[in-house]
Parts: sequence; structure tokens; C-alpha cells
Amino acid sequence: MKQRLITAVIAGAAFVTLVIIGEWPFTLLMIALASVAMGELIRMKQMKLLSPMSFLSFILMWLLLIPEKMTSLEWLHVHKLELFLLLIVVLLALTVVTKNSFTFDDVGFIVLASVYTGLGFHYFIYTRFLDDGLFLLFFILILVWSTDSGAYFAGRSFGKHKLWPEISPKKTIEGAIGGILVAFLIGITYVLFVPIFDSWFITVLFIFVVSVTGQLGDLVESALKRHYSVKDSGQVLPGHGGILDRFDSLIFVMPILYLLGLI
Repeated sequence: MKQRLITAVIAGAAFVTLVIIGEWPFTLLMIALASVAMGELIRMKQMKLLSPMSFLSFILMWLLLIPEKMTSLEWLHVHKLELFLLLIVVLLALTVVTKNSFTFDDVGFIVLASVYTGLGFHYFIYTRFLDDGLFLLFFILILVWSTDSGAYFAGRSFGKHKLWPEISPKKTIEGAIGGILVAFLIGITYVLFVPIFDSWFITVLFIFVVSVTGQLGDLVESALKRHYSVKDSGQVLPGHGGILDRFDSLIFVMPILYLLGLI
């Protein structure tokens, strides 16, 4: 418990500081976190980290992750998305070249893992550099953290009905509802001091979407770990597991907010 608390304080303070600083330090942090998270997925799959396939996995992820303004592929006369699709074709061709020692399932894993981590962390960067990005990103962080805390304490105090025991045996329906209620309590308090949206309808919708999809993102990572029979995604954060264990909710929330036009 002491180790967990120390890690939370140090890592949390460093993360918040870089969020506030923004610019290159924050962008480099997101690239580093996404790269570690991709490595965690590769290890779950039991692929060799130092291999051509892993290298291609990182390339695909970085293509989605790094903002357009930071990379220029004009010398290749190709757009980043076109290169992404071309590399998928190369991966599919490798299933033939390797006589299925590298399989279609491996291709699917690499593509989906790169999209999962690449786009998730990409929209961190995207949101931070919006005009009101600092306050908006803090709003999202506060909502996710308050949902997690509310779900934990509500589940411990009132939890009786399992939410999805096949995926996450400890989570309860009461905990999930408690997480949403706490997110609304903390979220409404935040916007009273730091107005984010002009409409209360959008504010309420935003809080609900973040709280619900954040919990869904947590379940997605739980399903992933259960599938690969691992307890934690990694050990980079003592007492807390890996980067995916800490950012599973957030990297699921960010693309959904973008797709819904809420960021």
C-alpha cells in the first residue's frame, strides 16, 4: 500500500506538471507512454519485442499517434493514412511469405493494438492543443478519476450484483452507478468554477459519456488481460501495474469523445 501511494503521488505529480506545461514535453510524454503501452500489448501476445513484427507494430502505432504537424511524409509523396494501409498490405503479404508462421490473427492483433494505443494517446495530444485544451483535458481526467474512485468505494460499500463477472469478477452494478453519480457530483462542481461548454445539456451528456465509456474501457482491458492470462499489463508503475492498467479508461474515452464531436 505504501509503495502504491508513493508511486501515485510521484507519477501523478509528474503527469499533471507535464499536462500543464504542454507543448513538446507533453507530446513527448504521450509518445513515450503510448510506446510503453504498445510494448505491453506485444509482451501479452508473447511476441519478441526485438523483432521485425514488433518494429512494424510500433511504426503503425506511431503513424496514428504523432500529430500531422510534427511529421512530414512529403518526401515519400504519400499521406500517413495511405502509408498505414500500405503497411497492412505488407503484413498480409507476410502471412504468405512466412508460410503462415506469421498468421492472419497476428496481423489482426498488430493492427488493432496499434489503433487502440495510437489513436487513444493521439487524442490526448489533440485535446491538449485545443484553445481551451488544458481545462478540457483536466475536466476529462477529473471525470475518469472520480468515476474510478466512486465505483471503487460504492462497490465496496453497496456492491451486491456483479456487473460482468466473466470479465471482471470484482466489479458490481452498484459500483458502476456509484461511479457515474460521483462523476456528476465532481464534474458539475468543476464546471461551476471552470465553464467548459455553453450548454448544460452538452455538459451533462459529456459527463455521462466520459463516465460510462471510461468504465467500458476498463472492462475492455480486463477482457484483454483475461484473454492472455495476465494479471497486470506490465510492471512499469510499482504497485499499479503497467501503463495500460492506468490509462485503459482514458485511451478508450478520448477517441469516442472525438467521434461524437464533444472535443
